Amino acid sequence: MAKVLVTGASGFIGIHLTEALTARGDEVTCLVRESSRVEPLRKAGAELVYGDVTDPDSLPPAVAGKQIVYHLAGVTQALDFRHFYRVNQRGVANIAQACAGQTTPPVLVSVSSLAAAGPAVDGRPRTESDRAGPVSHYGHSKRAGERAAEGFADRVPLTIIRPPIVLGEADRLGLPLFRSIARFGVHMVPGMIHRNRFSLIHADDLAQLLILAAERGKRLVPRGGNGARGVQGYYFAACEEDPLYSDLGRMVADALGRRLVVMVPAAMPVVWLVALAGEAVSRIRHDPLFMNIDKAREITAGSWTCSARAAIDELGFTVGSPLPERLRQTAEWYRREKWL
Repeated sequence: MAKVLVTGASGFIGIHLTEALTARGDEVTCLVRESSRVEPLRKAGAELVYGDVTDPDSLPPAVAGKQIVYHLAGVTQALDFRHFYRVNQRGVANIAQACAGQTTPPVLVSVSSLAAAGPAVDGRPRTESDRAGPVSHYGHSKRAGERAAEGFADRVPLTIIRPPIVLGEADRLGLPLFRSIARFGVHMVPGMIHRNRFSLIHADDLAQLLILAAERGKRLVPRGGNGARGVQGYYFAACEEDPLYSDLGRMVADALGRRLVVMVPAAMPVVWLVALAGEAVSRIRHDPLFMNIDKAREITAGSWTCSARAAIDELGFTVGSPLPERLRQTAEWYRREKWL
């Protein structure tokens, strides 16, 4: 049984990880804010501590005595790109600093994103040895967070996980995909995206990979170390399937029990117009929407695939169920909770 801290615990992935950790008997503390939804965490049996990764003074008491810290806190949407860096870069540096300040620094597993690495290279899934090439403010901020973590590799045992699209129960970002197919039988396929493939992973499988990374993962090499720096200590997370976006729509339709789904193509200019509209509405409402200029940069960048071979070979990672079953599992939860 390990004493662990989870940041970003009240988020979609954080809830799945907290439940997995408490189920295996770990002593789990969750770093939450006053505004966080904590009922699922209490139900899982986790202890709560209040703080914020952007407030360095709140972190040392939360980290004290922990053997493992899972850093999931981050932002995926922002009205001002500077907010991405405030959380996704400085937040990593702050939590790493708090770990480094302990007499025995805990293992720190930090969740980054495929967006930090960038889209597939010449149609080939990303691997850990590829040079990073983010295309969005979000991706650049996550890469900046990785670089911040690398600066603490001489003091903290650090591993970074880069997941692609994450789906599963309680996922609000993936809900519109399911909802448009469930309600209208329509799947929007933007621009040339029908030629592009996408890696995915279910939150339960990602949680298991994070646990394996804490237990067995290689750690980042300190700056000035050997040639493995930039490769060792990084792992991509993905299930075996990397469907075309149109095929993903058909798979979701199957998961929902729909026999027919209509693919609606949208030319690239339409993608940018929708992104501009989303940007304008976000600023009027002072609430960032998922579809905006930054997201359009990613949508139009090509395939977003990555290889989990290193995690499979080095950590023994396997997914619990194939993607179609995970999609059915997610669809059933959405219906049971009346999200659809």
